[in-house]
Amino acid sequence: MKVPRRRFGRTGVDIPVLSCGGMRYQQSWDDLTPEKVDPAIQKNLEETIHAALSYGINHIETARGYGTSEMQLGWLLPRLPREELLLQTKIHPFGEDTPPLRETFEKSMEYLQVDYVDFLSIHGINLPHHLEELFRTGGAMDQVRELQREGRVRFVGYSTHGGPEIAVPAAKSGEFDYVNLHWYYVYHPIHWEMVAASAEADMGVFIISPNDKGGMLQTPSKILCDLCEPYTPMQWHDAYCLSKPEVHTLSLGAAKPTDFKEHVEAVNHQIALSEVERIELNIRSEMEKRLGAEWLNHWHEGIPHYTKIPGEVNIEEILRLYTFEKGLDLTEWAKMRYNLLGNADHWFPGQQAQNVDKIDMNILSANRFCNDIPHILKTAHEAYVDPEKNSRLSDQ
Repeated sequence: MKVPRRRFGRTGVDIPVLSCGGMRYQQSWDDLTPEKVDPAIQKNLEETIHAALSYGINHIETARGYGTSEMQLGWLLPRLPREELLLQTKIHPFGEDTPPLRETFEKSMEYLQVDYVDFLSIHGINLPHHLEELFRTGGAMDQVRELQREGRVRFVGYSTHGGPEIAVPAAKSGEFDYVNLHWYYVYHPIHWEMVAASAEADMGVFIISPNDKGGMLQTPSKILCDLCEPYTPMQWHDAYCLSKPEVHTLSLGAAKPTDFKEHVEAVNHQIALSEVERIELNIRSEMEKRLGAEWLNHWHEGIPHYTKIPGEVNIEEILRLYTFEKGLDLTEWAKMRYNLLGNADHWFPGQQAQNVDKIDMNILSANRFCNDIPHILKTAHEAYVDPEKNSRLSDQ
């Protein structure tokens, strides 16, 4: 039962619509010496990769920042037919103490035990100045081009936790073949511009973690389960994302071999577009009943970027969490995302709403709900703040 494939933008590569992300099956988020890797964990990783390949999911994705993921994959990859794999790693080349990209790349290749990667992503172009740094003379992009000329990198892309302020200029630059970005039902419509700009540039579009970051759909709320019947929320969401021809592949951060089955069934059964739209309408109707159509249509309008708000309170993000938490009972997801604000550097930029009383709310005058937003922000902060949820997965 092989999954469908799509043309991955201008790369011309036929990529499976599901990708095997490598951030959940490794031993550690830190590099370890080989003897410290538990054989049982290595066995699970190898069984997970073999399960992916059995479904035709040959896009294996990892990153230098994923601890032992590259090293553990490298113990398996030499035993697999290299020409049948689409291998991707990611390198974050920013920061004063960060080694040159080529040096980090050599470490990745040493761990992976391969001669080349099909896809190399600049990992975490999350702030506008990252783009500027990338393209300076002698910078990371010049080093990537050298690696391409040497035949060690086929295609170059980037990943971002930012928004349209990153993706639109990145697409217009013409420098990237593909992008890993965040767009899901719970990001529509505010991130669709990112997908549209990338598609217009004929870039491959790879959706990051649509299950966990798209609402913690692996542990969905009861109301969402009811609304998605006869499918699971993850299955509906797979079909929803892939109903957009601009989207090419969804990353599954599989932790064990059985994590693929539910998704493979969804994409192989080709859930009819009419069914996708019926469930979307059910979800929308429930949210309108709870929040009102006017809020759903206009809550995101006229909100300045967090960098333009005193204290860099990320009002748009907080209102997004509030909207989908109240609309679909996604409480644990809202708490998880909210507590990363201000606690994970540029990976989750902006601050929480504990100091909203100090903000001149005239800054929101372009939003029709400007008089209500201060109370909503306070309500959200009281409901979601939890110091035990303030670290990224890679920091835990």
